[in-house]
Amino acid sequence: MASTGGMTVDGDLMRYAEYSPKTSVRSDAEVDRQLGRTLIAVGLGVAAAGFAGRYAFQLWKPLGQVFSDTVKKMPTSAFSAYYKGGFEQKMSKREASLVLGISPTSTKAKVREAHRRIMVLNHPDKGGSPYLAAKINEAKDLLDKESRR
Repeated sequence: MASTGGMTVDGDLMRYAEYSPKTSVRSDAEVDRQLGRTLIAVGLGVAAAGFAGRYAFQLWKPLGQVFSDTVKKMPTSAFSAYYKGGFEQKMSKREASLVLGISPTSTKAKVREAHRRIMVLNHPDKGGSPYLAAKINEAKDLLDKESRR
């Protein structure tokens, strides 16, 4: 082997000594063994995920039944944004505030604004119910009497 100015002569192959990577040539058998190990590891991972999923589904069946029974027993009005039930004989402050959609302690300005907003939607001349319009007016009158400025 001859060395001339940073070059190494090795048979008929010439390379720069400092830039040449150390070649580690693997044989085909070694590559096949490494690929086989990887495939076995992936296969075991998939199998473990499958068994865990099967166990979870078996566990879920009774829990799912209990959950659906509990949901069926719950009242549907608990999830409703609307007031369930009809009107009382004599309108209370609570019912009036529910009709107008405001707090029972709202000011006169808020009562008037809420009344106007709801009456625009429910006015009998615009196709609304006269009964509902009367209840809305009753709610406004009741809260107007009891509200502050």
